[in-house]
Amino acid sequence: MPILGSLIQKGIKIRESLEQHYTSPFELQKLELKKLLIQAAHTDFGEHYRFKDILNQFRTLEGKRFFEEFKKNVPVHNYNKMYEHWWRRSREGESDISWPGRVKYFALSSGTSDASSKYIPVTTHISKAIQKTSLRQILTLSRYDLPPRFFGTGILMLGGSTHLHKRGHYFDGDLSGIQAANLPFWFQHFYKPGRQIAKNRVWDEKLEDITRNAINWNIGIIVGVPAWIQILMEKIIDHYQVKNIHDIWPNLQIYVHGGVSFDPYRKSFEKLLGKSIFYIETYLASEGFIAFQSTPNNPSMKMVLNNGLFYEFVPFNEANIDENGDIRPEAPTLMIDEVEENTDYALLLSSCAGAWRYMIGDVIKFTSVNDCEIIITGRTKHFLSLCGEHLSVENMTRAIKMVAETFNIEIKEFTVAGIPHQTLFAHYWWVGTDDPVDAQILSVRLDEYLCQLNDDYKVERSAALKEVFVEAVPLQRFYDYMESMGKIGGQNKFPRVLNESQLKKWQVFLNK
Repeated sequence: MPILGSLIQKGIKIRESLEQHYTSPFELQKLELKKLLIQAAHTDFGEHYRFKDILNQFRTLEGKRFFEEFKKNVPVHNYNKMYEHWWRRSREGESDISWPGRVKYFALSSGTSDASSKYIPVTTHISKAIQKTSLRQILTLSRYDLPPRFFGTGILMLGGSTHLHKRGHYFDGDLSGIQAANLPFWFQHFYKPGRQIAKNRVWDEKLEDITRNAINWNIGIIVGVPAWIQILMEKIIDHYQVKNIHDIWPNLQIYVHGGVSFDPYRKSFEKLLGKSIFYIETYLASEGFIAFQSTPNNPSMKMVLNNGLFYEFVPFNEANIDENGDIRPEAPTLMIDEVEENTDYALLLSSCAGAWRYMIGDVIKFTSVNDCEIIITGRTKHFLSLCGEHLSVENMTRAIKMVAETFNIEIKEFTVAGIPHQTLFAHYWWVGTDDPVDAQILSVRLDEYLCQLNDDYKVERSAALKEVFVEAVPLQRFYDYMESMGKIGGQNKFPRVLNESQLKKWQVFLNK
């Protein structure tokens, strides 16, 4: 049995896990902020926002003076503000901007209104922090009821290409590809599909290579976005003409997922299995590894409090978040010891990647304050992400505007819903216009523009997002619906993304 498998089976805990277990969340986070400020004190960001003045407050015994000074000196940043003032300079090759040294890697994340992709710095420190948290999660597998043979199996990680794009002095690519390209030596024994296949940038070819090699691997854990894992398992089952994936990988016991809700996939996913497996959720964002599910049969994720990330929490309500999904200047921010259970919070983080009071865009809820366990409840801005397409309202609005200009029509209202389609998914759009349109042609052009505006959407259109449907609806129908819901007037807006409940009501209304 490989040494890591032996450690897992024995339930070994590393120092950081023990430290978090036996130290109060407040003390862990206070120390983490202090370490971050010390490391970045001599960067341009640290000098501009007087990190040394903040650090002086850690010497006082007056409760949270350090936190108040931190909030007073350093403003909240969204991506555009952080990138334009600081990260852009790092991309241009400058050193010691918001974190010590030169940034060698940038992770491409889902698009904003200004670009098809965001560039998130991946420093050496954050990369190592992600690796350490990954190891902490792997070692929690000792809590699961797993047979001895499991601990010698491999881990299939289906992620971005490890063949990164070289851009002069830095590389960019998916975070999964960056991390896989820098795996520690001890992990090589477990890792599949291996370096050669992982390099391939063409998804279809990569899936074909994995399918051909699948019969030779003893896989116990699969890791990846649900849509791609489902597609891969379907290909393998079809290629070898077997009943289910366990005919190929009999020791498969664990599926690790994150990024999108797994619930829409569960039913079709389980049809591909020969026996039940454990599902483990992770909260690994481009900005850092924030939380992971640490115990079986518990859907909540435990936050990582002592590994390069400092968190702040903003109560998610209209008083604190404006109509664009941004934090209002007067909104309060709380530390980990001030949060309450069953309350939605917008998450801010400061990190060893050089993010400071950074609005990550996620909304979380504490299911256990004592154990610092959370679930993700949504986004600060409306997003549609059934399968990893991360389609923002900004993307939608721009695409609709481009369509209207192309066809010389007026589209004053629109809404979209994600729906099941065959074994995967589709988007269904309703556009409010009184002009004559060919909905099929409009659908094709809308899809083209969304692919231009959002890289993640473009990828998923070749995978799990199988169709884009468009239905033209007289504009008055949108207004009549709002009136029927008692939401008429300038302060009430038609939802751009329909959740399940809203979709049912809208469909009932249209069918009357």
